[in-house]
Amino acid sequence: MRAAVHTAPNEPLRLENVEHADPADDEVLVEVTSCGACHSDLHVNKGELPFPTPAVLGHEVAGVVAGTGRAVSGLSPGDRVVTSFIMPCGRCAQCAAGNEEICLEFFAHNRAKGQLYDGRSRLSFPDGTPVWMYSMGGLAERVVTPATSVYRVPEGVELSDVAAVGCSTMTAYGALRHAADIRVGDKVAVIAAGGVGSALIQLARVFGASEIIAVDIGTEKLEAAVRLGATATVNSAEVTDPAEAIREHTGGRGVDVAFEALGSTTTFEVARDSVVEGGQVVVVGIAPPGSTGEVNLATIARRKLRVQGSYGAKPRRDMPVLLDLVARGLLRPQDTVSGHYSLDEVNEAFGALDRGEIRGRAVIDVARQSE
Repeated sequence: MRAAVHTAPNEPLRLENVEHADPADDEVLVEVTSCGACHSDLHVNKGELPFPTPAVLGHEVAGVVAGTGRAVSGLSPGDRVVTSFIMPCGRCAQCAAGNEEICLEFFAHNRAKGQLYDGRSRLSFPDGTPVWMYSMGGLAERVVTPATSVYRVPEGVELSDVAAVGCSTMTAYGALRHAADIRVGDKVAVIAAGGVGSALIQLARVFGASEIIAVDIGTEKLEAAVRLGATATVNSAEVTDPAEAIREHTGGRGVDVAFEALGSTTTFEVARDSVVEGGQVVVVGIAPPGSTGEVNLATIARRKLRVQGSYGAKPRRDMPVLLDLVARGLLRPQDTVSGHYSLDEVNEAFGALDRGEIRGRAVIDVARQSE
């Protein structure tokens, strides 16, 4: 099968012939229809997040079940499915405690080594050389992934519309529901209106936030944010103090929750300075290793501020909720997609993402041929 292979930092992805193994007892083989282009894939490709090579990136997969392991129930060949980028092992201490978004095996094996939980990749070159997997390695014609990451897509929902639900949308849901526990009437700011930021805006509207202030440096992204549900915008390239501009939109009060959705010192500082007393700063963006953000401990104590991280969500609990919202038309992930590319155009997609030209999400339609 064809796959886009990451061979070295800052090198273009190479389309190669890659073999896949049969699914193990608790795994599923999926014929990939579409795969989202995520910033974390870009971070890996640029060497900002360490990962072994050669590897297949891509972890926002929608497709059709092509086969299942003997122990898999509830899924059959022909089922239309979407995957979650977190593939919980279901057995470690964190999974047992209900914290499968920080599954110990996922981080120890997949994120550290590009393996599944038996210590092996499911991908290889024809000569047998292993090809490592970033999550399930979705920038390929087929993927093998644990059944814990595979969810049926409701009838009437286009697969290419929901490819990113298992990453950007699920990440936004985890930040809103589990980290911040947003309530009806809360005022929120979303700092960086990219893929995750766009999903945060959409879901904040669904959750009943009374004010949703989008902050970005791109005019087109801010215009798109308004269409997704933002009630106000701040162009941080055009104001001296973006945090003060956020406060002005709330009558000087500040927001109840500020979501930092990029992973940078600058955006963290805007989020930190824009919240009301007793408010929350939720860090969602994945920053390169070594990135730091300053916090005044005296200010945190006096203002009773909360700063917390949020990584993804709880797939087995939350993916069915998100797909139900999509089926009922309350959540429209397709509205965050600003570009479709073929697998042959994968480097064009990530180049546009790197240049900040993607509003929301780019989707690689793996089965589509380039024009």
